[in-house]
Amino acid sequence: MTTASSGSAAGTGGSTGNTDSTGGTGDAGGRTSGIGSGTQPRWLTAAEQDTWQAYVQGSTLLEDHLDRQLQRDAGMPHIYYALMVYLARAPRRRMRMTELARAAKITRSRLSHAIARLEKYGWVRREDCPSDKRGQNAYLTDEGNEVLARSAPEHVTAVRQAIFDRLTPEQVTQLGEIMWVIAKGLQPEGTGADLPWRR
Repeated sequence: MTTASSGSAAGTGGSTGNTDSTGGTGDAGGRTSGIGSGTQPRWLTAAEQDTWQAYVQGSTLLEDHLDRQLQRDAGMPHIYYALMVYLARAPRRRMRMTELARAAKITRSRLSHAIARLEKYGWVRREDCPSDKRGQNAYLTDEGNEVLARSAPEHVTAVRQAIFDRLTPEQVTQLGEIMWVIAKGLQPEGTGADLPWRR
């Protein structure tokens, strides 16, 4: 696991040769080499380092937990389930492929690969968009909707046990507010930012 401080793994020491989160290395004098060389980074404080490590470990373990649960109980990875949920919530269970990529925060190539697999299962179908000859819609089939309905109880139980049963109502609110701040900051509107669904 890489760290984002110039000190020890806890972010408080002054040992040399530690790798930061961008791939550069820092020494006790704060000098860097590698990626970002020539700039002075704002090393994380001990408290920030603890929070960063908690986020990295928690988010990594959570994604692994949910992916394994869905593979075991529904025979699909987490991203396939998420795509089917977005389609199930859309009007007439249809979404433009470009909008589906944006909703799922994934690249168009990754979406295309996932939809191709879901088509083989018979759970999703692609169809031409009536309003745009160059566009395509993804459609959640009746069979896919049934699979989703069967899979949902085990999945919501896994989500609840992993997150919401461990938090107080106040922490649930705080977690939502914090993650929305991060999400919105990483997808600025009207800037042409290099976002996954534009690739």
